[in-house]
Amino acid sequence: MTAVLSENSSTPTSGRDIVLSLHGVTKEYPTTPPVRALRGVDFSVTRGELVGVVGPSGSGKSTLLHIMGTLDRPTAGEVTVAGYDIDDLSDRDLSALRSRHIGFVFQQFHLLSGYTALDNVADGLLYTGLNLRTRRDMAEQALRRVDLGHRLDHVATKLSGGERQRVAVARALVGTPSIVLADEPTGNLDTENSDAIVDLIRQINEEGVTFVVITHNREIAGAFPRTAGLRDGRIEYDTGLSHE
Repeated sequence: MTAVLSENSSTPTSGRDIVLSLHGVTKEYPTTPPVRALRGVDFSVTRGELVGVVGPSGSGKSTLLHIMGTLDRPTAGEVTVAGYDIDDLSDRDLSALRSRHIGFVFQQFHLLSGYTALDNVADGLLYTGLNLRTRRDMAEQALRRVDLGHRLDHVATKLSGGERQRVAVARALVGTPSIVLADEPTGNLDTENSDAIVDLIRQINEEGVTFVVITHNREIAGAFPRTAGLRDGRIEYDTGLSHE
């Protein structure tokens, strides 16, 4: 089934090519006592940017990722992705929005162990309605883009950690999303492979892909053109504020 937003979905708005916008976003979990993970976050990303969001454990990074990726809804505030106000969308429409506009890269790779690199990437297009041949052709192009053209038929378990993360990046890119969200993409890698993934992200960004990288590592975040610091659920600083 093709992943499309329903006809009664809100129409995306323009806005200086802003692909992600959070305004006054709060997220509170109804525990006893309640936990406020995000406290009035204002944050936007313009098309083509590469942003590192850095913060210590407990700063709200995971919650922020879930909100930015529409995996969770805020308790209060406004979130728009690719011009769509998520408050106006049903859960089904949010799934379609993620499929069409958001790519994800995770620390744990989340690859299917019995599948080849090619099939892992092609599976990222399962809900687009494209036929298998087209999905596999697009997957091959994405893998060649991350320098894994020689590993197309290798099973995921036979790949190194760095290669598996490259497969994950290719899977995030294959549907040409509006934005890619990377959650600690170097967290399971040694220094050499970590540096290689950072270089790969920078290279792909130079080709026009919009990235937000969530990390606890200040050195990695500092390698990107823009850095935002998160602490206690608030944006503590943002080197890109002058761009707005």
